[in-house]
Amino acid sequence: MISILAQERLLGAAMGSACVGFIVFEQRRRIYDSISAYPSNSNAQSQFKEPIFGKEFRSQFALMWNKAVDETFSTVISSLTSRRQ
Repeated sequence: MISILAQERLLGAAMGSACVGFIVFEQRRRIYDSISAYPSNSNAQSQFKEPIFGKEFRSQFALMWNKAVDETFSTVISSLTSRRQ
């Protein structure tokens, strides 16, 4: 015979498993419902989103970034090249 303590543990494990299973099932159902609520776009992969910044802005930003890095590290680069010679 199974002792009362073992029965209580088995009952607790069964109830806990059932509760966790129900919670996981409900969360998955809500996720699937929220995904299916959005209108599906069959050609979504063929369409590209417009970038936030234009091409000209990105090229100007890259130019300014490179210039700032060059000015910031110019002394370090010149000191390192002078040590090699």
